[in-house]
Amino acid sequence: MDHEAILSFEYDDGERARRVERSVRPEVGDIDGDRTTATLDRDGAVVSVRVAAADLVALRAGVNTWSTLVGVAERAGAADIP
Repeated sequence: MDHEAILSFEYDDGERARRVERSVRPEVGDIDGDRTTATLDRDGAVVSVRVAAADLVALRAGVNTWSTLVGVAERAGAADIP
C-alpha cells in the first residue's frame, strides 16, 4: 500500500476508549478490500486506526468509513440505556 493515514481519537478515560475500541474491532478485516486495509490499536485513553491504501481515492474512502464507524460507536456508548 502506497498511502496511509492514522486517525487518533482521545477520550476522557480508558474505559470509554475501551468501549469504542471493542465496538469497532469486529470490523477490522471485514471491511478491508483489495485497495485498503486497516488496523486498530488502543493505548490507554487513545484509540488509533491506521488506514493503508493503494491510491488516494481508496484512502479517502477508508478514512471516511473508519471515522463514521468510530463516531457511531461514540454516540452509542454515550446513549442512556433504560
